[in-house]
Amino acid sequence: MTFYKLIPLASLTLLAGFGLSSCEKDTDGRPQIQPGNPVATKIMPDSAASGAVVTLTGSGLGDIRTIVFEKLSVPAGFQPTLNTAETLIFRVPTEAAGGVQNITFTNSAGKSVSIPFRVLAYPSVTDVSDYNFSKGKTITITGNNFDDVTAVAFADSVKGISDPATVVSKTKKQLVIQMPASTLTRGTLSITNGTGRIRTRQEFVNVDRAYQVFTDTYGTGFQDGSWGDAGTVNTKEFRNGTASASKTYQKGNWHLIAFANWSASAISYSNEYTYVTGWIKGASADYSLYLTTDASKAGFGEFVEANRIDVKANTWTYFKLKLSDMDFWLPGKTLKQLGFRIKGPDKQDETFYFDDIMLVK
Repeated sequence: MTFYKLIPLASLTLLAGFGLSSCEKDTDGRPQIQPGNPVATKIMPDSAASGAVVTLTGSGLGDIRTIVFEKLSVPAGFQPTLNTAETLIFRVPTEAAGGVQNITFTNSAGKSVSIPFRVLAYPSVTDVSDYNFSKGKTITITGNNFDDVTAVAFADSVKGISDPATVVSKTKKQLVIQMPASTLTRGTLSITNGTGRIRTRQEFVNVDRAYQVFTDTYGTGFQDGSWGDAGTVNTKEFRNGTASASKTYQKGNWHLIAFANWSASAISYSNEYTYVTGWIKGASADYSLYLTTDASKAGFGEFVEANRIDVKANTWTYFKLKLSDMDFWLPGKTLKQLGFRIKGPDKQDETFYFDDIMLVK
């Protein structure tokens, strides 16, 4: 007689589970392709800027684990589940250095293939330390792709003038330049690196060629003409140079700071002037100041929305307003007073600082 040993159902289930688990293989979602010798046939496009999508075609590409741009050994991210043995899609990394270089593709077995590619790394500008300059002023430019800059110039392409600036220092993310003497009133910067040349969106004003209402002191013929507490020259707080004009606006009094020119140097209307520009440092809270002139249609001291400047608290705010968009200067009028008025302040006295107030052609 043959005897059979009964195995509990729970044990059978457990054994079955072990059997199934022994046949499964953990994956990360990438194609389950045995590593071989990767072959690169074509890369499209063969040149592109950071962020651009690039496609590599060939064979044996399904097991690629790393993509590295030769200059500075910059890795490129990619999604393995979207690729096949014949096609690999990735993006040019933000940190990729400009110029012709190899991109190397390596699989899990350590086998690699490389293909040449040209990274288009034009200079890009996100911020500048100042918009105003005199000869010799140093300006710091923040952005990307400055490490191989070869030339910078203050220029106006319409007038055909380009005055070379001096490169003081350069890194990938920062460029420091010294501004040149120039006959231009305003212009942009042309910046050239190994990829090519760009022109900045930011426009720069030549202080030496502007009509100065206040820089480190009152411009020729100007003096304080403020309502309420007088405006003063402040040597402890300034945006540029050595001083600013400061004004304390008393609680609830709707004061204004005025720059007045009662002399023969006051200027008559000229359509050559295009902008009014300057810096204002805010008080304890965000406020709106209203620029006003005695040559305007509304009259001196009025609140005109087109002339409003929003000033952030405890921060130097740059403004550059187009005269044709404002109520600033009527034809035939002489400009003798320029000021900034506030509604309030309602809670407490507030002090503001003004620097590099200028008219620009």
